[in-house]
Amino acid sequence: MARLPEQPNIDHLKKQAKELLRLYEAGDATAFARFRESLPAAQGKHDAAIAALGLKLHDAQSCIAREYGQTSWRNLQDAVDWANSRSQSRKELMAFWLHCVYGHGVERPRLALAAKMLAERPDLGAGELFLSCAIGDEAAVREAVRADAGRANRVENQWLCPCCGSPLGMPPLVAVTHSGFLQVPEFGDRLRRCARILLDAGADPNQSWQYKIGGEALSALYGAAGKNHDPELTKMLLDAGANPNDNESLYHSTEARDLTCMRLLLEGGARVEGTNAVHHILDRDDLAGLQLLLRYVKDVSGLTSSIGNPLIWAIRRRRSRAHVEALLAAGADPLAKAAHGLSAYRYALQNGLTDVAEALAEAGAGPAAGETLTIEDRFVAACAAADETEARRIHAERPDIVQSLSEWHLKQLPQMMESGAIEAVKLMVELGWPIAVQGGDWSASALNLAVFQGNAEMTRFLLEHGASWTERHGFDNNVNGTLQWASRNNNAELGDWVGCAKALVEHGMPADIEGNYGEEVAEFLAARSAGRIMPAGLPDNTSRSAE
Repeated sequence: MARLPEQPNIDHLKKQAKELLRLYEAGDATAFARFRESLPAAQGKHDAAIAALGLKLHDAQSCIAREYGQTSWRNLQDAVDWANSRSQSRKELMAFWLHCVYGHGVERPRLALAAKMLAERPDLGAGELFLSCAIGDEAAVREAVRADAGRANRVENQWLCPCCGSPLGMPPLVAVTHSGFLQVPEFGDRLRRCARILLDAGADPNQSWQYKIGGEALSALYGAAGKNHDPELTKMLLDAGANPNDNESLYHSTEARDLTCMRLLLEGGARVEGTNAVHHILDRDDLAGLQLLLRYVKDVSGLTSSIGNPLIWAIRRRRSRAHVEALLAAGADPLAKAAHGLSAYRYALQNGLTDVAEALAEAGAGPAAGETLTIEDRFVAACAAADETEARRIHAERPDIVQSLSEWHLKQLPQMMESGAIEAVKLMVELGWPIAVQGGDWSASALNLAVFQGNAEMTRFLLEHGASWTERHGFDNNVNGTLQWASRNNNAELGDWVGCAKALVEHGMPADIEGNYGEEVAEFLAARSAGRIMPAGLPDNTSRSAE
């Protein structure tokens, strides 16, 4: 097993991964052997099978990490960061370590690194009650509140982030419930016992923390139920009198597959009305979670919020007939209208959800309410359902029908792309839909959404049908900006952003355009800009000037 030098360089390790990938792509037997030895996906496979895997840079990085004894590239980066930080003083390390324990901004906690740092530098968690609470040091917490029970409710050190100035110091109970270490078995029970010690000493179960200057306060309960999804700690706080209606806990409890914390909050008096919890549970396919929330709804009209009626939201998220029937059984109005005036029935058809429309009709909507469909409605419904025969029949009858569609009809192109209804998108485009129309959650074009999803096939399809990398979206940027953000932040294994970049460059996006891309995309663009990768369709010996 390889060993890191005393002062490892992450850039050097990146180069090792790129060189391994280059050798693999060249058919080098040594590269195949290294992947077979270290990469789980390649273990036990012969060279031809490994070649057929089409491994990418993130696979080479994973292989390099495992050769150094780490289970992932993220862990290898953590090891490098720590190796290069060991010589720093406690004061210099403290903010970085707290970020690893709690996360910071959009960054998630780096718990393996935080634990490793603490094991080698125990002083990081010593000397202050806040820090003792962060790591679950029971003896220190017990002694602190025994000497002065008032400390259980005080913020004693106003730690500030040296980068953004946001507060890092927390009240003791918040420090316990927000600690990422709750997710680490060796720390979890200790932290729960610390919470018990604090509550017994008189800690306010409704302690809160203003995580950024001018921001809303986050409660201790939110840390337990909404962030760490810890049932035992959630129950402990509720039993102690924590207010379940803190504007965050119930909403974020819907993000856990285990419904225990949500159930505890509801049983503890959390109100569903006036929150977006139902909308949030509809953001993913969780029928059991939706049904649980609805059992505690007294007035379904109180579920309508600034983001709209939950029945309309369920349709927008293309949820099943069972989801819609659950809402109707709870008292949702089948005659509800979307913000643009479209009825739920027509909106379901517009989204290709014929079974949902049928359920609404059975509840008294649609034809039963005297509603008739225009030829435009029927055309959009056929396209959204990917019913090519019916859509082309109507189009043949009315060749100009796309030009007569309303703005909201047209927005179904990006809506279908956002929902992953690929065959519907292809049919719409082939029948002449304006390809740059914006819609969906962030007012994006279909191309922006395809690139965001890392869908290289649809990126190429849309470009071949007239889409352009210059198309804007609601965050005041273009498709290149989408490529930058998605290739940096989305899971590399869930999309092909290099494939998207290739398609964009082959259809007019400059390869040398500056930007903050993910590593694989940055490597491709740099190689293409330097002439090391030929455009599609040109032979390898074509000169650069022939471009």
